Order: sequence, then C-alpha cells, then structure tokens
Amino acid sequence: MQSPSRRAFLTGRRPERSPWETFLARLRRAAQGTVYDFSTEAGSARLVPVHMQDVYQARSLCVEHGVTLALDGIPSAARLDGGPVLWVEPGSAMARCERLGPDDPRWFVQPGCLIGDLEQAGLPQFRDQPPHLTVAAWLADRRGCDWDCGDTAASGLAHAMVLLSDGTQANLGAFGVDNRKPLDNLRVQGMIPRLFELVSAPAAEALRDGALWNGRYRLDALRPAAGGTVNLAHLLLGHGGELGWVEWMVFDGRAGRLAERAYDLRYGRRPGPGEAAAETDRAVRALFDPDGVFPERGQQF
Repeated sequence: MQSPSRRAFLTGRRPERSPWETFLARLRRAAQGTVYDFSTEAGSARLVPVHMQDVYQARSLCVEHGVTLALDGIPSAARLDGGPVLWVEPGSAMARCERLGPDDPRWFVQPGCLIGDLEQAGLPQFRDQPPHLTVAAWLADRRGCDWDCGDTAASGLAHAMVLLSDGTQANLGAFGVDNRKPLDNLRVQGMIPRLFELVSAPAAEALRDGALWNGRYRLDALRPAAGGTVNLAHLLLGHGGELGWVEWMVFDGRAGRLAERAYDLRYGRRPGPGEAAAETDRAVRALFDPDGVFPERGQQF
C-alpha cells in the first residue's frame, strides 16, 4: 500500500498537514530558538528560546492552536497527556544574573539562571537547593517555596515581570501606600481588588493550618506577618507554572532565607486540600489565566 506522502508525490499534491504539524511549522518560522518535536499522539514539543520574543510568539501560537504552554524543568511535573503541549525551557541564552548596582544587595535574575549560580552569588534562600534547577523552575516548585503563612518575604523576591495568558506583561512587586506601581497595568488593576476579596473570604481562612498554608497559590502573601509589606510578586511562589510565564525577577539578598521546615515532612501531616482550597485556587487561577493557556496543574501535588 502506498503511503500518503508517496501518493502525493506521484499525483503532485502535498499531503495535508495535521493541526499539530501546522503549529510546529509556524513556531519554527517565528522563533529563533530550537524546537524539538517529541512525536507523541497528542502532540508534544520543547522550545528552548533565545530571547523573550520567542516566548511571546509561542504564547500567541499556543492560544491560536489550543496548545498548552508549560514551563519545562519543574520538579515532579504533572503529566500533560490530555492535549497538545509545548514545553518551554529557559536556557543559557536567558540566564543573566547581576547586581543592580555595585553596592546594591538586589539582583536582577532571568528565568534560565541556575540555582547553583545564585547560591555562589551569596543569596541565602538558595543554599542547599538543587543547583541544577533554573530559577524559573525553583520559583514554580511548591516544595522549594513553602514558607510559613505570611512569611513569603523570606524568599527575598522583590519584583517579578510575568507574561499573562492574554499577552499582558504584569510588573508585580511591593504594593501599598508608598508603592502603587502595579496599578500602572490595567489588567493588574482589575485583578487586585478581587485578590483581596479572596484572601478576606472565609474559604481563604480555612486554608491556614497553624503556620502552614494549604492552598496551591500563596494568597497569604496579601496578609504578611506584622511589619511586613504586601508584595504581589509573592503570589508566584510555588505557582506550579500555572499562572503565567515569569520573564525576570529581582531578589534582595538581605531578606532571603531558607524555608524553616522540610516540605515533605510538612505535607506528610497536612490534611490535604479540601473544597475550600479547590474553590479558592480555581478563582486565583481564573484571574491570572482565564483562557487556560498554562497547565491547569503543573505539579503532581
């Protein structure tokens, strides 16, 4: 029996591309980075971008073709077999790590920077963390970012620029009387009141278990410990790659410290998320990714 490509050659007609093949062809034309096709039945590929423009193009094509855009490299990543998925791996071309100034304790960090490089730079929150992880994967990992309720400032995360599902770039950072920068973004303007409503609701109170936070997304960042400052970037701590694509971060070496207890021990005695957690988590995700561009569940837990 002749193959479709053989018949097309003999008849002078090109074989019709599948939707996945069309997506890959368009991605390869648009992106300067490397694209690897894993040839699965549902469709799976990896993009290693060389700059953020590649990620912008990938997001746009994923929206158009109904492909999930997933961060590659997250520990205990969930299997995404339900449909086509593009894994995006921030590599060495997106791995800058430098002080903001000669005597400045803050560091500008791109998503492909390795945790080992940040540890060597002297940032204490990365001590004894897996050195091979990218900082994007660490930020998405709920185990590495499991600080006590209201203590998310211990991460040292000061700012984060995140690409949302609709292509909006949200500059998330400290928020309060003295810092209203997040309000410069219309999309974030609409999100902030709803986030504060969620953290004030009884369902969010049910997520507190002593010092532990049982939600998938760190809404407790909006209720910092006494003397702390609300920082919207902390909502991304342990986000599982489910809320957006983080373009860059700023870390403050003075503020950072390790989470005090081991994640596996803490989660071993947790009751597990109930309906209150599921309801609140769905509401947070709907604010960040209403179109379902990013994975619904990026980690297995």
